[in-house]
This record gives sequence, structure tokens and C-alpha cells, in this order.
Amino acid sequence: MVYSEKVNEMHCVAKGAKHENAPIPEEGKWVHAKEIKDISGLTHGIGWCAPQQGACKLTLNIKDGIIQEALIETIGCSGMTHSAAMAGEILTGKTILEALNTDLVCDAINTAMRELFLQIVYGRSQSAFSEGGLTIGAGLDDLGKGNRSQVGTIYSTNLKGPRYLDLTEGYILELGLDENDEIIGYKYVNLGKMMDNIKAGIEPMEAIEKASGKYGRFDEAVKKIDPRKE
Repeated sequence: MVYSEKVNEMHCVAKGAKHENAPIPEEGKWVHAKEIKDISGLTHGIGWCAPQQGACKLTLNIKDGIIQEALIETIGCSGMTHSAAMAGEILTGKTILEALNTDLVCDAINTAMRELFLQIVYGRSQSAFSEGGLTIGAGLDDLGKGNRSQVGTIYSTNLKGPRYLDLTEGYILELGLDENDEIIGYKYVNLGKMMDNIKAGIEPMEAIEKASGKYGRFDEAVKKIDPRKE
């Protein structure tokens, strides 16, 4: 290390008390994080692309600085979806510093990685106070039965009003309207359950019925419409 002449000529003053860095909460412990390997935790974060036309929700499970589990959920352009496929191969096995400097092509995924890095190194993880942290597989558990992301897709115009297309329960088959043409319920099909039924050998139409359900006062509707056609 090279010091300037001015620094070399200075008198050496003792620092005095040792001031430790502030500890951060990690998996039920307080840790003085000094190296990447000191970081553990599971956390989620959101990223967005430069034109802000798409977003990524990224879930990472980190043990001793290394990403052991990654869940990438995207909404937006088709390029982002394909970048997510690549990220699934790239992220796991890397340290969080390596992942921060990995070109994931899609801005939204890169931004999500940056946001997660900040959260995790400041101790703001979802597992900060969970003793021992969460097992590898906790990210997958977030998807629930059928291993499908929960997606909400609503379309609306001032002239024709709202259309529920996808909600927590799944793909919306029909909207139920009352005498004022207001939505009072809907019929849906859980696509994850439907595909599980088909893979189990059930005929497609029966599989759809078995995976379908109703919400709200759908049975009281005076009119039922297909939100994608009517």
C-alpha cells in the first residue's frame, strides 16, 4: 500500500475504543457481518426494468453467503420470462456478491437482485428472527398447491367497466352480475389443480370441473359473462 508523503509525515494518533460494526439479525442470532460468508437469511424483493413495463419478484434463501434456493417470478415482456429461466441456472451456488455482479440480461431481475442484496446485508430478511432460518424449499412452499405463482390480472375501461381475468383462486371463467350489472361473484378454475388432474389421467373437461369453484354470490347472479369475450 502506498501512502502520500504528507500522510507519512503525520503523527500517529491512537484510535482508542474499538467501535464494532452494528450487529444485524440473522436467523435468530445477532451477527457482526464482516464478510460475505457471514450473511444468511431468506428474503423477497421486487425489481423493475428500465422502461418500467415489467417486474420481477425474486425470493432467495441464503446460507453462509451462498444462494441455495431461488424463486424467480416475472410479469412483463417475453424476454423477461426467458431471462428468468436463465437466472434460475445462474443464481444458485453463487455468493450474493457474485450474483449482484452477474449479468442477468433483464433489468427487472438485476434490479431485484440489487434490492435483495441491500435487504439481506442490512438484516432485513423475512427470516431475521427465525431461529436456524428456513429450510431449503421454503421458497417453493410460497407457491402453494400446484406450484403456480399467484397472479392478479384485471382489465378495465371507462366505457365498459372492469374484467377480472385472473385472481388468487385462478383463471376466471365467468363473472356473475346483479340487476345493476355490478360484479357479485365469479367462477374460476385453478390451473395447477386442473393440470394435476389431467396428469393423473382424468379427462380434460372433468379435470376442469374438479378444479373449478365459485366465489361470492355467483349463484345469485342475474347474468353471467365470459370476461374475455363479453
